[in-house]
Amino acid sequence: MNWNFEPFHGDLGDGMMVGMWVFWLIMLIAIIFIIKQFMAPSKPPESALELLEKRYAKGEINKDEFEEIKKTLLP
Repeated sequence: MNWNFEPFHGDLGDGMMVGMWVFWLIMLIAIIFIIKQFMAPSKPPESALELLEKRYAKGEINKDEFEEIKKTLLP
């Protein structure tokens, strides 16, 4: 009878070691992804004129309304 217990040797121990490396690799990738999300440059907000042009392009306002609003936006 062999009473020598070595948990990191043999089939089960090797699998645990590989699992540990995979776990830490996934954690590292997740941390890098999260950091990149916070460090990514944000898109500047649209100007009022850009929003007006989009509304006109979608057909929400007609040409007369577009021109009238545009006059009030531009000095």
